[in-house]
Amino acid sequence: MQTAKWPKVLPPLTPEQQRISDGFMKVWHQELPTRFGIVERFNHSFPVRHSRPGFRTTVEIGAGLGEHLHHEKLSAEQEANYYAVELRENMAEEIRRRFPRAKAITGDCQARLDFPDGYFDRYIAVHVMEHLPDLPSCIREAYRLLNRERGQLLVVIPCEGSPAYSLARKISAERVYNRHFKGGYHWLISREHINLPHEILAELKPYFTIEKKVLFPLPFLPFIFNNLCIGLALRPRPVPLQG
Repeated sequence: MQTAKWPKVLPPLTPEQQRISDGFMKVWHQELPTRFGIVERFNHSFPVRHSRPGFRTTVEIGAGLGEHLHHEKLSAEQEANYYAVELRENMAEEIRRRFPRAKAITGDCQARLDFPDGYFDRYIAVHVMEHLPDLPSCIREAYRLLNRERGQLLVVIPCEGSPAYSLARKISAERVYNRHFKGGYHWLISREHINLPHEILAELKPYFTIEKKVLFPLPFLPFIFNNLCIGLALRPRPVPLQG
């Protein structure tokens, strides 16, 4: 449950840092699918492969430029009931342009979203939960939004802090940043990946049970230190655990 460390407090951004942060996120989402395809395939194939059949409604948080929608195989009804939530309006607008049949919403997944309790069959969070200062609020809202009987939370998070992930970031995101921006990368990533895997798992546990857990790229060596990402398929508990 929520502890005193939440929400985590980040230092304020200068206007220039905010401009760089927004710009980098858009550039990174543009380059990731083509330059780092093997990781991106896992990121987006995991929720698709582990979705239970028969779902109708989906909410995806931190939807970026809508790249996950490229990997979905949706019926017309499922696409019309797919809600992509993105914090940055410049990116939400791009989703609307690229995927006009889905619904892009500018909003904060750490706050209450304008849907009734139990409205969604799927809640997708691909590389989002590591970024959230108020992660417990996001998880409580996911629990509220998901149907208790058929709802499914599908999450991919990085193995942040592992030697494998630190090296991968050095030769991927940091290089992309340095090509486009000046002023060093550390200030940005230190305020982006603020939640470690054990923290995320601890906050999920009171509200969800794990149906499937897959580590990438070495599932046969299922340790955080030698892997890059973790995929989780979770089911809402009938009632949250107390204490």
